[in-house]
Amino acid sequence: MKVDHHDLYQDFPEMKDAIDVLKSGNAHFAQLFASYNRLTGKVEDLEEHDMPVADFTLEDMKKQRVKLKDELYHLMLAFRAGQQAASC
Repeated sequence: MKVDHHDLYQDFPEMKDAIDVLKSGNAHFAQLFASYNRLTGKVEDLEEHDMPVADFTLEDMKKQRVKLKDELYHLMLAFRAGQQAASC
C-alpha cells in the first residue's frame, strides 16, 4: 500500500525555521511535536504493513493527528507573527 508521509517539515517547508526554534525553545510545542511524530509513525506503520486494525481505530488516530497538526500550525503562525511584530 502506498503510504503518504506526514512530516511537518515536508508539509510546511516555509515554517522550517519556526519548527526548529519552537522545538528547542517551547516545551509545549516540543511535546505536541513528539506526540504528532509518534502518532504519525504508528499510523504509517499500520498502513504500510497492512496490519489488521478496526477502521474506526485508524480513523480516530488520523483525527487525533489532524488535531495535533492544527495546534502545531497555529503555534507556528503565532510564532511567526511575533517575529514579524518584533522586527517592525
